[in-house]
Amino acid sequence: MSEPATPYLRVDVARLRQNIAGTAQRASAAGVSLRPHAKTHKSPEIARLQLEAGAVGLTVATIGEAEVFVEHGVEDLLIAYPLWPSPGGAARLRDLAGRAEITIGVDSVEAARHDGRLLAGAGIGVLVEVDSGTHRSGVAPEDAGLVAAAAAEAGLEVRGIFTFPGHSYAPDGRRSAADDEAAALREATEALRAAGIEPDVVSGGSTPSLAHSHTDVLTELRPGVYVFGDAQQWELGTMPAEDIALTCRATVVSHAGGRLVLDAGSKSLGADRAPYATGWGRLPAHPDARVVMLSEHHAVVELAGAPLPPLGSRVDVVPNHVCNAVNLTDVLWADLGDGALEPWPVAARGRND
Repeated sequence: MSEPATPYLRVDVARLRQNIAGTAQRASAAGVSLRPHAKTHKSPEIARLQLEAGAVGLTVATIGEAEVFVEHGVEDLLIAYPLWPSPGGAARLRDLAGRAEITIGVDSVEAARHDGRLLAGAGIGVLVEVDSGTHRSGVAPEDAGLVAAAAAEAGLEVRGIFTFPGHSYAPDGRRSAADDEAAALREATEALRAAGIEPDVVSGGSTPSLAHSHTDVLTELRPGVYVFGDAQQWELGTMPAEDIALTCRATVVSHAGGRLVLDAGSKSLGADRAPYATGWGRLPAHPDARVVMLSEHHAVVELAGAPLPPLGSRVDVVPNHVCNAVNLTDVLWADLGDGALEPWPVAARGRND
């Protein structure tokens, strides 16, 4: 089919498959399960590729995302956040549990009791979330047994523990975050055992820390961004440019000020810029270039002395944070090779409920 109007998100399917296969092989060789975080792609087509490559199930962020993937045949899902469901949310979880294996997060005694009142007997499992250094959600490792015991007393099936080493998103944080993760999960495992609960699942991992994950402690890995990569992973050194599978294709609309002006702004690329990022995106064809200004519908690029691509030409931009860029579009355009493009709906887009 003819190329879509710009800006649009383009997926290099050969690279996508390579990234999926490589991480699946890494997990298999280490003897751990792989449960990718699908909030990155929100795509049933990509979920199918991950499951076919050996993933045991998917991780999602919300009940709404879980509903989308169950509707597309996924049979095992972890909602990897501490939930406080309303009665309506609990009814939706009970419905999902009748069609798939559903596990939710919990990180307090109060939440465990609340979830038990609404969900006991529904066959929904629980993982206790542990704070391993990100300091977002999660219980202190030494208190994980108290939360697990409260969940079990409330009638919930405690399946284990999980964490997110999000502080791996720092130039010098990948290895140290993995070490922190392992130490926290070891302590939490002992806390559960002291409470008389054996954790069958010890889940963690992130894309930046993946190569350093302690698979002697973990039983399961949950990276998400690895399927595509993005400018953050490029700058952290996690993924080289030649492995990045998703770009935003944009048109050169101006040479004002001697710089490149593109028709892709924050409503296509997302507005994230980490403290360590050197711009609002990167150009694979011009590794030294940087997106130095971002408005809603335009990006301004400095090319570091390289000739300006002609007006009307198209260039590819790697978003800083691919999860946000994907959530801004209805369709991913899959490049199947030989110029063939296929639309892949972002079916779980906007399911923040």
